[in-house]
Amino acid sequence: MSDEQRLRLGGMALANGLLVHGPTHWAAAVRARDGSVSVASGPKPQLRGRGPQIPGLRGLAGLAEALVVIPRVRRALPEARLPFESPAVVLTGAAAAFGATRLRRRGSEVGALALSFVPSLVALSSGDVAAYHGAEHKTIGAYETGTEDHTKEHDRCGSHLMAPLLAANLVGAALLRRAAVKPGPAVSGAVSLASMGAAIEVFAWSERHAGTRTARALRRPGHELQRLLGTREPTTAQLEVGRAALDEILRVEQA
Repeated sequence: MSDEQRLRLGGMALANGLLVHGPTHWAAAVRARDGSVSVASGPKPQLRGRGPQIPGLRGLAGLAEALVVIPRVRRALPEARLPFESPAVVLTGAAAAFGATRLRRRGSEVGALALSFVPSLVALSSGDVAAYHGAEHKTIGAYETGTEDHTKEHDRCGSHLMAPLLAANLVGAALLRRAAVKPGPAVSGAVSLASMGAAIEVFAWSERHAGTRTARALRRPGHELQRLLGTREPTTAQLEVGRAALDEILRVEQA
């Protein structure tokens, strides 16, 4: 299969499986409590194709597509466990939100932003999520490259949003201070959305210019996050679940 014929796939590690996004459909596979592999799939909402393709907004539309799919996965696979459902992640999220609010009141936007990443890091490192994250990269990477194996790190992982998202949030906070605007919840939310849209545009630029020194520098923090914390070498059983999700997305997309 040529590179032009290969689908552009994305994924999300679950606590007991893998969710894969294709151009028009999603597919998920999970390891059930009895040891069997359950698979489900369905069409994706198409939000990016509606309206003008405005930089920043198109990335947020793509993110919204991915988020809207999650309830559909839970309905189709009730046994699927999301990485943010563990008690440790819930408690960490509540503590991080409280701490970030206190830090913002003291004018420490950098500290508040750093705290906002903590729940995601806890989710990635808890249970089998990191191993299924590795299975996601190895499965999709092997499909994309046409090889039998791939590293547990991937160039298109969402971890590469970390550096541009951090930079965009800091720029937004600096602009608010310069404008002497006291950021309330609405303003803070708008800045967060704008920062995420900008980070996604930088992410896309890095993919289009992967061979440049700037793109490699932007991806470096994400690679290190994947290598040290976000991914773990999956077991044979976890790779089996990853391949089941891949086979299902290829089936529904080609149908």
